[in-house]
Amino acid sequence: MPLLTSMEAAARLQRRTAEVNARVIAAWEAHLSAAIPAASVLAVGGFGRRELFPQSDVDVLVLLPDSVDLQSCRAPVGSFVQQIWDDGLRLSHSVRNVNECLTLHDANAELNTSLLDRRFLCGAAAAWSDLERGWPQFLRSRGKDLARNLAKLTRERHAKFHNTIFQLEPNIKDSPGGLRDLHVIHWLGGLLGSESGFDSDGPMSFLAPLRFFLHERVGRDQNVLEFDAQEQIGERPGETMRGYYRHARAILTETNRRLQSAEERNASLLDQFRDWRSRLSNQDFTVSRERVYLRTPAQLESDPDLPVRLFAFLGRHGLELAADTEARLSEHFAKTKSAAPKWPGWRSILLQQRASGGLRAAQNAGALVAWIPEWRRIECLVVRDFYHRYTVDEHTLVAIESLEFIEDSRFRDLFAEIDRPDLLRFALVLHDIGKGSGNHVQISMELARAIGSRAELPPLDFDTVLFLIDQHLTLSAMITSRDLADPATARQIAESVGTVERLKLLTLLTYADITAVHPAAMTPWRAEQLWRAYLAGYEELTRELATQRIHDLPDASPVLAEFLEGFPKRYQRTHTRAQMEAHLELATHAQASGAAVEVKQLNGFYQVVVAAKDRAGLFASFAGALAAFGFNILKAEAFSNSTGTILDTFIFADPLRTLDLNPQESERLEYMLVRVALGKEDVRRLLQRRPLPRLRPGSLEPRVRFDNNASPSATLIEIVAEDRPGLLYDLGSTLSAAGCNIEVVLIGTEGHKAIDVFYVTRDQRPLDTGLHNQLRRDLLSVCGPAASASSGRSGGPA
Repeated sequence: MPLLTSMEAAARLQRRTAEVNARVIAAWEAHLSAAIPAASVLAVGGFGRRELFPQSDVDVLVLLPDSVDLQSCRAPVGSFVQQIWDDGLRLSHSVRNVNECLTLHDANAELNTSLLDRRFLCGAAAAWSDLERGWPQFLRSRGKDLARNLAKLTRERHAKFHNTIFQLEPNIKDSPGGLRDLHVIHWLGGLLGSESGFDSDGPMSFLAPLRFFLHERVGRDQNVLEFDAQEQIGERPGETMRGYYRHARAILTETNRRLQSAEERNASLLDQFRDWRSRLSNQDFTVSRERVYLRTPAQLESDPDLPVRLFAFLGRHGLELAADTEARLSEHFAKTKSAAPKWPGWRSILLQQRASGGLRAAQNAGALVAWIPEWRRIECLVVRDFYHRYTVDEHTLVAIESLEFIEDSRFRDLFAEIDRPDLLRFALVLHDIGKGSGNHVQISMELARAIGSRAELPPLDFDTVLFLIDQHLTLSAMITSRDLADPATARQIAESVGTVERLKLLTLLTYADITAVHPAAMTPWRAEQLWRAYLAGYEELTRELATQRIHDLPDASPVLAEFLEGFPKRYQRTHTRAQMEAHLELATHAQASGAAVEVKQLNGFYQVVVAAKDRAGLFASFAGALAAFGFNILKAEAFSNSTGTILDTFIFADPLRTLDLNPQESERLEYMLVRVALGKEDVRRLLQRRPLPRLRPGSLEPRVRFDNNASPSATLIEIVAEDRPGLLYDLGSTLSAAGCNIEVVLIGTEGHKAIDVFYVTRDQRPLDTGLHNQLRRDLLSVCGPAASASSGRSGGPA
């Protein structure tokens, strides 16, 4: 069944309106003209607008003077209605007097709204004249209230469709951006006197033939464009649907602008007093009623970083763009070739708690496609697999948003443990950008390389993003096609991801990707399977820390190969060749002087790397020294090679800004750590000089897990506890006091949670199981608020 052209659809609407006019007038002449001579018959709603589609309701109002008793009209009106139904029309009628029509009905806003499209058909002129005389005064006194009710109804209708146009089977009448919103634009424009340059002819010309098609296809008032119907509307249904979404986006943008105007005009003084978020306003942006305005719109032309700051501001505070602001941005990006932000700009958006809000605003304003021209490939792109609910671009934004509202506490806690949510979100932005043709993973990788290069991502960050895109289907396939209890599956997961950090990121990306397919996609069973896959990979990776060592690194110089011999393979996976060469140089200096230290600042935190000869308690001593300086250790790793050279790395924050305000303190820190490495400094004495703060007990119950099966040569000890200054030093000291030697350490701090993994030996063997209980009690005892005078996060003998 071919679609009508827009001209054919318009002609059909005119003919049908004329036909129904004649039938209603005939019914009036037969049943009302003599029985109720004072009655007027009005066409309202779609009938009044002359938009009667084949199966549309015919909205008719029988208008009576105030002096006429409505009850006395029941019988003739009943006959009038019966004839119209017998004539094959779907009648929706009401009987009202003039006073009712000029009264605001908060509980029946549809009555007031239908009168906005009233049209006189037949009957007495007196009642109609009374209504027309009173209508201007009604609008002056209650027009803003009617606009408020209309805005409320519209918001409620949008909420039923999750406030998005991107339904793969949209209701072209009631969905956001559908025909009903075209009517809302018209109504609010008339009520508020805010007509704009929005041209409704184009969207109407597109939507009217579709609605004709849907009605005639099934012979009823069907407005949902189902997949079967999409297949029948032309040879390229995907392109037709992209056209629909583009029109719907334009309609919804204008509708939201009108809704905001209506809501702002109805703001009471109390509402304005309660608008505490306006305090978030700054030199760039003004906040009013949860919406953000540009304080100086002209600044868009002179300050290319302003949009980046704006989208980051939205994500930080969970606010929305004002419609006028969005319009200004859209105009700016449409006419200006705007340079895409470099990686620091992207990070400022992606690190925000509600990053999806900033990205969605960037999408709506045209910034995403301006910054990432490849985004146009997936804009409004339909995936015709009867499984996905959203278009590809909307799926991407819903996936990012899903990580902000994780209901499953396991995945919510896992998200709190990652330290690079910016990389996870950027990978999600790009993971499906290659869809539409060919192998979408391969194409997404190619496009991501170009996009990441333009953004100038640091090499390790770039590798992580590309890894996530390349592997984004791996865990989904695993949980549906592999036995998760099979050790081979765990090994395959571990081989695919390489590190615990990447496993966490990939697990969360998989969670978001599945959740964003459609609202019911992440079933409890699927969530359980994904979690089992994560645990299997995690246990395998932690086991590999002690068992898999570097031997004969390919393409390495003999000197570098000798230095790396015996390091855990994790080191190879988490460091670039340039970093390895730098560590070799540090270790070479250490051979000459006994120890060597490098301190450098990285993106708001600091990193210290120490190379030295191994000895008992060394790692704990370094941690204690850092705690004595007042630093908070965020992450740490301790490795040693086959010659007994240790390479300990600490990432730490400087909350007191000791190094920021006193650059010379970096040299003193290096000097102190060298003395600690050489055994010339007593760490306990350093800590006594600077007592660490005592903290109140946290809400996290500490736990300690032993695993003698993780490695044939060492015992794995995993400790999860509330973080505090000095915790790692106390843990390491406790292990040293028990005669344990730490072979490998992997330390992480996420928020207030410390997650520490130690591989330890005693007398060069795994710990006897008889020692576990006492050592667990000792470790738990130091996991409290302040276990010793030495507190500072990090430490353990090495």
